[in-house]
Amino acid sequence: MTALVVGSPTLVGVGVGPGDPELITVKALAAFAAADVILVPATEASRGEAGRAEQVILAACPQQASKIQRVAFSMAQRRGVGAKRRESWQVGAQAAVQAFDEGAQLVAFATVGDPSIYSTFSYLAAQVASTLPELQVSVIPGITAMQALAATTGTSLVEGRESLALVSVTAGLDAVTAALDSADTVVAYKVGQQLPALIELIDQRGRDGVLGVNVGLDDEQLSVLSQAKSEAAPYFATVLITPQRTSIGGSL
Repeated sequence: MTALVVGSPTLVGVGVGPGDPELITVKALAAFAAADVILVPATEASRGEAGRAEQVILAACPQQASKIQRVAFSMAQRRGVGAKRRESWQVGAQAAVQAFDEGAQLVAFATVGDPSIYSTFSYLAAQVASTLPELQVSVIPGITAMQALAATTGTSLVEGRESLALVSVTAGLDAVTAALDSADTVVAYKVGQQLPALIELIDQRGRDGVLGVNVGLDDEQLSVLSQAKSEAAPYFATVLITPQRTSIGGSL
């Protein structure tokens, strides 16, 4: 394993996976070991306790605990760019800039899942780069919730010539409909209050899927979508809708 080589101030977004500390990558562990400071998001749901990304770090590499610094991130606004969201980006950026000002060469920002998929890291990195033009930014990918859910339920995400669409339900049910029209497998994130409507939509299309909540954790909940409780889903919920496959290798 090659250690990170840092010249200019470097900000690295580190994906820690969906929550199971055994799914963190070797490269992520190396980044945390090399980092001077590890920033972790602290949302309203954390209530002053360790958030999910921090919990993964504490379980996977507890020797790095002294480097952890919590950064307040508001999840109150699901869509658009409002005051709370801008403030969250600025607070995170200020924490990184302050760490560099105090001598840090490598600052890691830990994010659940993958830093390139629906992550706050890209916004934070853009804010920091606007202050520090010499900043180097890198990303260490992480295992996503859809991969973890597929593995846990023994579901093949895509086969042969099949296509895959990932959609945020916060974009509206029309976006889900468009994905169902254009892709073989559809994965829905950020389901929340729209779960009952999503279940109805998928049922109308004659399809079914699986719902996973807190996949890989002690409080994991898995259910066939058509049999799921028709009520709001928590933030860490993933819906996986795959096509009917009637033969082995039929999509090749």
